[in-house]
Amino acid sequence: MTDTLSIILLTALFAALVIGLILLAVRLAQRPRNALLGSTLSPELVEQVRELKSTGELDQAVFIVRGETGMSHRAASRFVKKIR
Repeated sequence: MTDTLSIILLTALFAALVIGLILLAVRLAQRPRNALLGSTLSPELVEQVRELKSTGELDQAVFIVRGETGMSHRAASRFVKKIR
């Protein structure tokens, strides 16, 4: 009786783990973190980010990059910091 219960519990645990991994893979595949959604970085956007960065408005620059490109907050922040 104990062996049967152990097998059932291990099977349920294994099935839950496999389902969790499948859900994680689907979620990650739907939208990569650093993907640009439907647009590219236009020269006008880069120039606008430079201007905002030079005046110290980093949050506004990140906000604009996110709105124009669909980048995550983290990716947009890295982009703004790398612009010279």
